[in-house]
Amino acid sequence: MDVPGRESSAEQARIADLMGIIRTRGQRALDAGTRDAYLAKRLVDRFDEIVALDLEQPEVEHDRITPVAGNITRLDFPDNSFDLVLCSEVLEHLSGDILPAACRELARVCSEQLVIGVPFHQDLRHARTTCAACGRENPAWAHVSSFDFARLQQLFAGLRIEKVSYVGSHHARTNWLTAELFSRAGNPYGPYYQQEPCIHCNAPLRGPAPRNLAQRLMSKLAMLTQQTQNLCTAPQAKWLHIDFRK
Repeated sequence: MDVPGRESSAEQARIADLMGIIRTRGQRALDAGTRDAYLAKRLVDRFDEIVALDLEQPEVEHDRITPVAGNITRLDFPDNSFDLVLCSEVLEHLSGDILPAACRELARVCSEQLVIGVPFHQDLRHARTTCAACGRENPAWAHVSSFDFARLQQLFAGLRIEKVSYVGSHHARTNWLTAELFSRAGNPYGPYYQQEPCIHCNAPLRGPAPRNLAQRLMSKLAMLTQQTQNLCTAPQAKWLHIDFRK
């Protein structure tokens, strides 16, 4: 989940859409991949208990929020433990070999409503970074999986779809030429300020390496081709939210 810029209008629109999908009241809710429990805190007026789960136990103090360390590919809860399971801006961080297990676990512990939020049809070549420690490329925000409606429908095939929302608008797409030019130029415009480390060596990302003249020219050409593409293509939704029911 992209925490920086959370107060932006785009991020607030995403959160408002999620909150509009979620049922009004219930007993127990699970915020899977909660990070700083921001969304869990938005649920305290709707549920008696919210379990805020992440790989490391979140630092949150609230009488209705229970912080838990756990892995969504192996959830330590019985079947049908939660009236609501919320998993937003998480699945895109999971590689294809573990993604099906995570989806099965989210569905297993849900008794009624499962709300999934992911970036929509994300171009994983866009805004890549290059790790200074190992020299390998990273997708922006460590997003290693991309989703559309059909893929989520397949991953949660046993559940009924109640509602589908497409939220936001952007031009964050590229093409093979732009991606190749940026790669050869050292990926200078990726989000090096992100919290997520390199997906290959786990080192923190630092700013892009100094570029030579050829790399600076390539990055300018890449920007021009990207801008030209944006003029010729329509924007697409930024996020996809699906309300699944059991």
